[in-house]
Amino acid sequence: MIVELPNTTTSGISKALVKIREEGGAVALGRVLTLVIATRHGAEEEAIEAANDASREHPMRVIVLSTSPDATPTGSPAESRLDAQIRVGGDAGASEVVVLRAYGETAKNEEGLVTGLLLADAPVVAWWPAEAPPVVSESAIGRMAQRRITDAAAQADPRAYLDHLAESYRPGDTDFSWTRLTLWRAQLAAVLDQPPYQQVTAIEVHGASDSPSTTLLAAWLQQQLGVTATQSTYGPSGMRAGIYEVRLEREAGIIELRRTQPSIVTLVQPGQPVHDISLPRRTLRDCLAEELRRLDPDDLFGDVLRRGLAGLAAPITSSIPFDERSAS
Repeated sequence: MIVELPNTTTSGISKALVKIREEGGAVALGRVLTLVIATRHGAEEEAIEAANDASREHPMRVIVLSTSPDATPTGSPAESRLDAQIRVGGDAGASEVVVLRAYGETAKNEEGLVTGLLLADAPVVAWWPAEAPPVVSESAIGRMAQRRITDAAAQADPRAYLDHLAESYRPGDTDFSWTRLTLWRAQLAAVLDQPPYQQVTAIEVHGASDSPSTTLLAAWLQQQLGVTATQSTYGPSGMRAGIYEVRLEREAGIIELRRTQPSIVTLVQPGQPVHDISLPRRTLRDCLAEELRRLDPDDLFGDVLRRGLAGLAAPITSSIPFDERSAS
């Protein structure tokens, strides 16, 4: 069910939510948190779809704050108003979704728009699917949240944004470029947890130039293994977008994990059969659901961001992927 509330107020939205619960039986007793999604006009639906899917694991209230101080529904620059939409039932997964579209001066008061709609005594998670504020922890929405989620891959310069995030990091900050590494990190840890238990002497990480996850993976490996990591980046091409290959050198030989298909990586180890391993690219829903499983600070991410990046050498850039350079 979708209820439209044009030209409304926060108080009017709260009353509408109560009325919907009383008339339709929808209750907030099972909601475990409030997710605030801060985005721009016209970019709400993809984030809402991801939140609806994630809500089946994490029942929650979703507040989508779509603002544009310079835009108005009628085109009049002087108009200041708030249009809202409430989605419950099949249109909201296991959550209740409140979409706020604010215009003019109203759009500048983000904290006032959201505060009255937060679930009482429930944690708050903030998510910026696209452009993030300069310092997320000091933004109007970030100040009220225990966890603050950004996505470096959605910024104009992903690698530069990681450096900025490292400088402005506060406990509770996280980024989807780190969340996308969970399966890679688990697979690498599993490989290194097998005989012959030899020290890794060289690390190479290869990926697309617009992949901040490639940089974070190199920083994590370098920090965890105490060995200098070399990055090689190139323009994305088909399945080579994102992380493409990791090579770990030991006395017994080289371990390679290379993405050979969009959802498959091939593992090559000395003296062992070649294995194809399922390692699908993570969707927005996957990343969001994982981040909502923990509301305490991700100390490892903070450590890799602040210390690991600082010790990482600049990537080697090329227009030719690593495997093609090797064969030429």
